[in-house]
Amino acid sequence: MTAEAMHEAIPPSPAAAGEGTSTEPAPSPAHAAPRAPTGGSRGVGTPQPRKKRKGLKPRHIPQRTCIVTRQTGDKRGLIRIVRTPEGRVEVDPTGKKNGRGAYLTADRAIWERALKGNILGRALKVEINPEDVATLQAYAATLPAGNED
Repeated sequence: MTAEAMHEAIPPSPAAAGEGTSTEPAPSPAHAAPRAPTGGSRGVGTPQPRKKRKGLKPRHIPQRTCIVTRQTGDKRGLIRIVRTPEGRVEVDPTGKKNGRGAYLTADRAIWERALKGNILGRALKVEINPEDVATLQAYAATLPAGNED
């Protein structure tokens, strides 16, 4: 096809022919892509696909460190000893008592090391009185004897 034949195949635009006074918009070519509406991004235009959730988010498990072995573990796996505001030292099975706390592994040998070497007293920043030491030793006697590292 020659250039003259192509020029004759394309119809003249209304503006070129002097017919631009019409209020109708010029017809868009059939091969043009539709334009997205303009405006704000809130609810205007085509809806965006929602992101698919991969599943439930894993639950956070608090980590604590044993004051003797320095190994971390989940909070429920360690036993909390608390210094109460009155200065007493006692076992906190719920983990929610008020006061300064320290965590020990549930092993009899580790508890004996904590009480014998004053590690527990330093961690709680208190001088443990003999009555509290006897109570803690009685509790330690109920714990299983594990392999000490």
